[in-house]
Amino acid sequence: MKVKIHREGTNILLVLLVILGVINAAAWMFIRPAVIPIVFSALSGIAFLLVLNFFRSPRRTFPGTIEPDLVVSSVDGTVVALEETIEHEYIKGPALQLSVFMTVFNVHANWFPVSGEVLDVRHFKGRFMSAYLPKSSVENEHSSVLIKSAAGPLVVVNQVAGAVARRIVTYAAPGEECSIEEHMGFIKFGSRIDIYLPKDTEVFVRIGDKTVGGITPIARLKKS
Repeated sequence: MKVKIHREGTNILLVLLVILGVINAAAWMFIRPAVIPIVFSALSGIAFLLVLNFFRSPRRTFPGTIEPDLVVSSVDGTVVALEETIEHEYIKGPALQLSVFMTVFNVHANWFPVSGEVLDVRHFKGRFMSAYLPKSSVENEHSSVLIKSAAGPLVVVNQVAGAVARRIVTYAAPGEECSIEEHMGFIKFGSRIDIYLPKDTEVFVRIGDKTVGGITPIARLKKS
């Protein structure tokens, strides 16, 4: 599996590298004893590597046959919600909510959970409470993507901001075809993805399961 740096992190990493370089140069020039600049440089290196790790973007290919009714995880993380609920923005009725929470150590690229056609994309302003909390799905700032799956049923994907994640990037655009091997967007510094599915969907995962974006099958839709 090849890994590169995601385009969303390029400018941030360059700016961070310049800032740390200037600060460390000043520390080595003006601070004594030398042990202090050594410790500071070591901490700066760790901080840079953590941010570099956050913006990694592995190139992934689904290992099996991409079937029209297959649903895969949009992100790396942990399943934190799996319940019947009401989807208010598009379905406006009962749906099955499957949520995956990401920590700052997970890959933060977002994949499309189904192959099909993007029908609509909306952004909703809101709060920035911890994305691990159930009510963050409704109250936090988020972007919603409505997809008509290749199997027929509609699927809604919400990119949810969190207490740390304040920047949601959505590449999906109405009218475009999408595939589970394509990036749907990116969420910076930890958050969650909520996927709303028809109630009769067959689910393969449970709360607490770990998922890999673009790879882990999480459900199968009923063909319409």
